[in-house]
Amino acid sequence: MSRIAKYPVEVPKGVEVTLSDSEVAIKGPMGTLKQFMLPAVKVERSGEQLLCSAVAGAPNSGAMSGTMRALLNNMVIGVTKGFEKKLTLVGVGYRAQAQGDKLNLTLGFSHPVAHSMPQGIKVETPTQTEILIKGIDKQVVGQVAAEVRAYRPPEPYKGKGVRYSDEVVVIKETKKK
Repeated sequence: MSRIAKYPVEVPKGVEVTLSDSEVAIKGPMGTLKQFMLPAVKVERSGEQLLCSAVAGAPNSGAMSGTMRALLNNMVIGVTKGFEKKLTLVGVGYRAQAQGDKLNLTLGFSHPVAHSMPQGIKVETPTQTEILIKGIDKQVVGQVAAEVRAYRPPEPYKGKGVRYSDEVVVIKETKKK
């Protein structure tokens, strides 16, 4: 059995949980998230907690119970606090500017890059070299941050590019004659 699934998911005040046969809906002050129920996992509500348990005889039910518990916990955190990823631009002339639901990037290409944000994702640029991506769905926030980073990943010789704020880029030594 999964060790993660043993721990219950705490449901704070102001968060509504709706359990049905095929999906779980969690509604909080920041929005609503829905998740498809895995058939190998049984989710039940016990007071102000959600409990995930494996269905006996189902393949991979132990692992899936831990996965379902982690997804539910991320949903509860998302509708109460939200998630954010911070990106940093390193390089001369690299700039970012948020305009509504678009992020305009100048990354040393011959053309500017405009990345449109999906529904429910907000982008901010506190400075020209910092990007904040915010939302309630952890998976979507991480995916958008990875897509923005993929335009110009950090290169190993000078470290120029788009990187996560906590990312450490190991700089290689240049070739010697």
